[in-house]
Amino acid sequence: MIPRSRTMRDAILVLVGALSMHVVTSFFGMFQTDMYSGDIIVHTEVGQPPQQHEDIPTQYTPPKKHETVLKTAVDITHEFPETYLDAHAPGWTVFRNLYMANGTLYVVSSHPASSFPDIQYITSTGLSAENTPENIAARLPTAKDMSFITPEQARRRWGPTRSQAKSPDARNRAFNVKGNTIIFNDPDQFLNHYYHFCAELWLGAWAMWQGVHNIEVPPSSASEMTAPAVDRIIFPHTDLQGWRDRPGFNSYFLRAVFPSITVEVDMDWRDRVDATSAGGEHARVWHFDKVMLTDRSAAFKGSICGAQVHRTAAEAFYAMRQINRLSKWWWEPVRRGILTFAGVEQKIQEIGTRVEEAEKEKVNPYTLAAEEESKFPREKVVITYVDRQGVRRHLIDEDHEYLVRELKALCDANGYELNLMRGETLSKEEQLAIVSRTTILLGVHGNGLTHLIMMSPTPISTVIELFFPGGFAHDYEWTARALGHKHFAVWNDTYHTHPTLPWVAYPEGFQGTQIPVYAPTVTQIIQDRIAGKLR
Repeated sequence: MIPRSRTMRDAILVLVGALSMHVVTSFFGMFQTDMYSGDIIVHTEVGQPPQQHEDIPTQYTPPKKHETVLKTAVDITHEFPETYLDAHAPGWTVFRNLYMANGTLYVVSSHPASSFPDIQYITSTGLSAENTPENIAARLPTAKDMSFITPEQARRRWGPTRSQAKSPDARNRAFNVKGNTIIFNDPDQFLNHYYHFCAELWLGAWAMWQGVHNIEVPPSSASEMTAPAVDRIIFPHTDLQGWRDRPGFNSYFLRAVFPSITVEVDMDWRDRVDATSAGGEHARVWHFDKVMLTDRSAAFKGSICGAQVHRTAAEAFYAMRQINRLSKWWWEPVRRGILTFAGVEQKIQEIGTRVEEAEKEKVNPYTLAAEEESKFPREKVVITYVDRQGVRRHLIDEDHEYLVRELKALCDANGYELNLMRGETLSKEEQLAIVSRTTILLGVHGNGLTHLIMMSPTPISTVIELFFPGGFAHDYEWTARALGHKHFAVWNDTYHTHPTLPWVAYPEGFQGTQIPVYAPTVTQIIQDRIAGKLR
């Protein structure tokens, strides 16, 4: 008998209320663990692929009373402006007027705490994730992590002291952190990885940030950063190196897109905590104008991340898309900002918008005959194979060599460009120059496929991911689809693509050096995509 569907919230509630380790152990036998996150993956039906949904409603819609338009400048000298939610999805919450004292985030509101989402969907303790009942319980937030108080309680804590109350100079002991802040409440367990930082964390952050400000991105102005500037990001649980990946793309990405941003790490957060740790007349509180709080553990409690695609960004993406806040070109300001920084020509960056114009006229600019090029120029097909043969997790050597031969034959016969890209031998600018032109990106499951976030979305843009047969993960599959690319998961001589996807699995051999691939299967996918047969 197939057990009924369970959500991550159900799992956590059962854990917390478990009366014995025997019950907990039995319960966990029904779930699978994400090998990278340590979080539990809850499938819709045991033994069956997770359900795929095109449109999933947000898990929380703020009451209308939270939609009050605030004054442009708030007075924290004499008042404690109330906290409002601009947007929320599990793991992604945008606040106005959020407070912090002694490490606790405070929501100051005259409305009951029950009018806000449960804090386990907002934040966590920020501990690294492990697949144990003890660790999962230890990551559940408490009042120490987030508390709800009324404006009157805030005045009693941080208002003028009795001796100052009658003074004309009396003021609250609240100090403003101006502008827009993102607090990434994640451990460095995931931050120091190109995929998790750029293609998951920042992808979700940008979807939420742009969506909450309802920024329309038309093709004509897709290069413009029209969303409000982010003034600072805070990593409370990692040090200076903890958010930087070994190849250096995380810092490159951040400085290219947000050249004026300030970065605070655990030491800086500790400074803020220590400065507000005193009690009595010396109690103080920080007031943040606007904060987007992101939390990986909280995102995994959502029905989309926790039970379907296991990507934290998906909660923010679907929340904004459900309310029609993400246009087709929503990611383009970020993509083009990085490519501009890398020196990539504007006309290369704009391939997607040119192809869209051709598609409106029912023209495939990749297969145009010479006499048809008067109105729309023929676009060159660029195939990039991420070669991982020099690192762990790669193809059988003979299969790799056969694949390269077949790709070269395909490109020579059709005039396509082929790039065999070993990232470790190229500069960042060289890698970005290649991937910015790429139509078809393929390679073994691994960090090199993160470059898909720099590909232009077109009707035939494609990511082909080579897995050990029986293995599958949503990392690049979901990310590719979110950015407008078609994804194929290849198992030697067969493939899977949305909406028919395999069960998430990491069989023996998944991480090995003997991954097979039948080259003609890959080249046939490429030919069919270019011809428009696999839409």
